[in-house]
Amino acid sequence: MNFNNKVAISTGAASGMGLLFSENFAELGGNVVMCDISENALAEKVTAINAKGGGKAIGVVCDVRDYSQVCAARDRAVAEFGRIDIMANFAGGTAVRMCKVDREKYREFPDVPIDVYDWGIDVNLKGPFYFAHAVLSQMREQRSGLIINIGSITGAEGDGYGMDYPTSKAGLMYGLTKSIAQFGSKYGIRCVCISPGPVLTRAAMANMKTMLGRAAEPQEIIDLCLFVASEKGQFINGENIMIDGGRNAMGRKD
Repeated sequence: MNFNNKVAISTGAASGMGLLFSENFAELGGNVVMCDISENALAEKVTAINAKGGGKAIGVVCDVRDYSQVCAARDRAVAEFGRIDIMANFAGGTAVRMCKVDREKYREFPDVPIDVYDWGIDVNLKGPFYFAHAVLSQMREQRSGLIINIGSITGAEGDGYGMDYPTSKAGLMYGLTKSIAQFGSKYGIRCVCISPGPVLTRAAMANMKTMLGRAAEPQEIIDLCLFVASEKGQFINGENIMIDGGRNAMGRKD
């Protein structure tokens, strides 16, 4: 795969799969606009990518919950590189974990402060929605582009406690992805959702069952993202692709 002269925006790009996508994309010749809320970590990762050669990386501090910051990231990408070929929405996380909710104090869903769930819905659903709204004007003008949403097996399974996460991910997997594909079809714009099962971005993911008896390596998820973005993946559109080691087919509740 070769991404020479292609431009991607990646969110959550200072760590995890957002960073891994950025590193891979640049290694394959692409230019990448790395967005993250963590300024220091972002600057460090951008410097490391540029030191390796290949495509160019730039960092933009961006809170995906703030539409003005989202638009500023889009504008920086266009000012720097003249186009946006791929929008990859990696930023996210389960709110009760990211906000470090005390489960002894807040035992059940109705007990958790609503602002915790607001954070989860804002980051996991509104963030990708905001970026889609922002970048589609540029993609429409250039009559090409791809938006990659990142779903989750949890969007199909549900979660009786961290309800913001499956609610948001299901919205990406089915509503937003199909809707963007419908809008974009007349402009040569595609939208695809990649929905992982357990991924070893956290050690605890190794405890989730799959038919293959293991969790995914992060690179396996990024390889699929890169395939969809490459010339070999151009016929994939409006679809949610599960990459879960068969977890969704197991017929189990745990």
